[in-house]
Amino acid sequence: MPIGPLTMLAIYITVWWTVLFAVLPLGTAKETHEPPTDGSQWGAPKNPNLKKKFITTTWVSAIVWVFIMVLIVTGWLPLPSLAGSNA
Repeated sequence: MPIGPLTMLAIYITVWWTVLFAVLPLGTAKETHEPPTDGSQWGAPKNPNLKKKFITTTWVSAIVWVFIMVLIVTGWLPLPSLAGSNA
């Protein structure tokens, strides 16, 4: 295996956060905006469905992560060696 478990975890966390920012705007609709009276923001959705979005983010990230790991293991995405060469 060309990378260790800690690097795999770091790649998954990076993919998870990237996918989260892609999933967050999904399902939000333009609503009629009246002046908020409860102190909330104008653009905040009334029901953000965060639990559903976190679950969606997790399984989509797992699929993307497996795809990246396959690319690394097969050599299609070679990682540079960080060890210095004494040549």
